[in-house]
Formats: sequence, structure tokens, C-alpha cells
Amino acid sequence: MTVAEFIVITGLSGSGRSSAVKALEDLGAYCVDNLPTALLPRMLELTRRSTLDLDLVVLGMDIRERNFVHDFPAVFHAARARGTGIRLLFFEAAENVLVRRFSETRRAHPLGAGRQLVEAIREERRALEPLRNLADQVVDTSPMRIRDLRERMISLAREERRATGLSVTVTSFGFKYGVPADADLVFDVRFIANPFFEEGLKHMSGLDDSVRDFVLARPETATFLSAFLPFVDVLLPLYRADARAYLNIAVGCTGGRHRSPVIARAAAEALEQRGQRITVRHRDVQGE
Repeated sequence: MTVAEFIVITGLSGSGRSSAVKALEDLGAYCVDNLPTALLPRMLELTRRSTLDLDLVVLGMDIRERNFVHDFPAVFHAARARGTGIRLLFFEAAENVLVRRFSETRRAHPLGAGRQLVEAIREERRALEPLRNLADQVVDTSPMRIRDLRERMISLAREERRATGLSVTVTSFGFKYGVPADADLVFDVRFIANPFFEEGLKHMSGLDDSVRDFVLARPETATFLSAFLPFVDVLLPLYRADARAYLNIAVGCTGGRHRSPVIARAAAEALEQRGQRITVRHRDVQGE
């Protein structure tokens, strides 16, 4: 019988938490939304004893339950202390994005009684900060459409169904569009000569062989990679010892189109050769 892995999804109202739970349910996970915190230990125990062949159980929980913020951390820590494979995902989005989403759907914010919408959003963000700090992974849905969110959940489900352990995501991005909110480690590679200014390379991207060859041939690239890999080699065992489920490495250049995709791919390939599970994302490679 397969031993179930548990994912608890929580976060800010309007950040896509319920949509994520629904997407994982469509992918075959056993899902329960709006589970009361008091029932979580019983749910974990019943699932553990179940004769059903459950490999992934997803539980949606949020601030609508009055005691959730106060009670959840102790329950979560107790479950892990018993050896339960349980992880916490925290969904969030930028304030202006949340305002737009509530305005479009005309939904009432759960903390909206007697408050303006912006005040309710800020109060919920403040109240949930301890859970955000407790999370194994923070998912910023600000730039995501429903399709993007579903694709992210597909990737997540695949990761969970492979061998358990630290999952590393390497993301290329452009600083002009902002640092990814879920980044744990950020590397700035703007010191590498920019292919944008090379004849014939401007309209290509780091996914094209010509740009990749140009970037990898630079001596500063070799210097960076020779220092990057030993540094990460030191960190990965420390993150594993801390029972981390996810590590998000972000590699940035100016626009995220040329240099950072090349370096992110090279770094990911090197880590894969060491046996590390890697997911590569190129957030801004399409440019403007």
C-alpha cells in the first residue's frame, strides 16, 4: 500500500488557493477543502490507516476558520514530529492584483466586515505572516492565469509522486520585472557580456544555441559557474537536514531573456549530474 504524502494549501484570499486545490483534485489527488484545524490530526490518522491506495492528499485551509492561524502551527509541528510526510504551501499575490481579482468577481473578502477592501487584504496578510514563515514553499500567483496555475500544479503533482526529498527549482528572470517572490537564493549575472548588443543575437533568447554558446564561452561565465556549484553543493545538505521540501534558486539578468536562461540551464544541468531533482523555469524569456 502506498504511504500518502500530505500537502496543506493556505494563503491569502484571492490568491488562487481554491483553484489550486481543484486543479490537484482534477489530477487525481484526494482533496478536502476548508478542513477545520481541529480535524486535521484525525484526518491524517484516518488516511494513514485507510486501505485506499492514496499517494497524494491535498488539504485546503484558510483564515475563514476562526482558530486556524492560532492552532495550525502546533498541529503541523506535531504531525511532522510523528513522521508524517506533510508539507505546507502558502499562496499569495500582490495587493493590486488581489484588489483587481475581488473587484472582478465581486466576492466579499472574509475580513471585509467594517473594512475597506485594501484594509482587509493588509490585515489578512499581517495575520497570516506566521504561516507564510512556516511554509515549505511560497507561491506568488500575481503573474499567473488559471492555465499557468494549473501547469504549476501539474508540475507539483509530478514532483510529489517522484521519490521524496529536496526539490530544487532554478528560475531565470529579469530584474526589470522584479525578483521572484518565492526565491530562496538570488544570483545576479548582469556582469556577463550581454548578447543583446551582439549582431544577430539581439532578437534571439538564451534558449537558442547561438546565444548559449556566446554566454558559455565568456571567461566570466566560467568563473561564476566554478564558484556557484561548490557553493550550492555546501548548501543542499544543510537544507535537506532542515527537512526543507523545496529550494528556489533565481538567476537574474536585466531582462531575463539572454544571459539568465543560459546560466539557469547550465546550473540545472550541473546539479542534475549530481543526482539532484531539478525543475527549470524561464519566467521572462519571452521579453516584452
